[in-house]
Amino acid sequence: MYSLTILVATGAIALLVGLGLGILLGRRTSDNGQRLRETERKLDQLTQDKRAYEEEVVEHFTQTAALLNTLTDSYRNVHNHLATGAETLCQERGPVSLERLQGRADDAEIPAHLARIQPPLDYAPKASPEEKGMLNEEFGIERARIREARDAEA
Repeated sequence: MYSLTILVATGAIALLVGLGLGILLGRRTSDNGQRLRETERKLDQLTQDKRAYEEEVVEHFTQTAALLNTLTDSYRNVHNHLATGAETLCQERGPVSLERLQGRADDAEIPAHLARIQPPLDYAPKASPEEKGMLNEEFGIERARIREARDAEA
């Protein structure tokens, strides 16, 4: 009824399908497969925990920024209130209010008396420009004495 070739091919295909199913079921039920699934579950849980933590951090800093903005506005209002009161009570000889300061053109503008700042040139004052300063590696070493001491030893 069926040829030998068809029976052998069907048997080989059934063997391969059975072998594949056996390997899949073996991996599913083996200790390594269970450990792999447990590890994947732990990894998923850690990923979810990390995302939740990141969202919590973002929420914390967003709320902190909003609170600082509120604090800054409150501080500005208190300062303006005190400056206005001082101006009124001190017959305009009091401190300058923020509203009057806001009329300036540029907040980053440095006053002239602060713009001429120079860094220190050296730690030890020099009598002349040729003299070695304290930051020089030869400062305080007198070459003549060293040479005389060497000549005396020789």
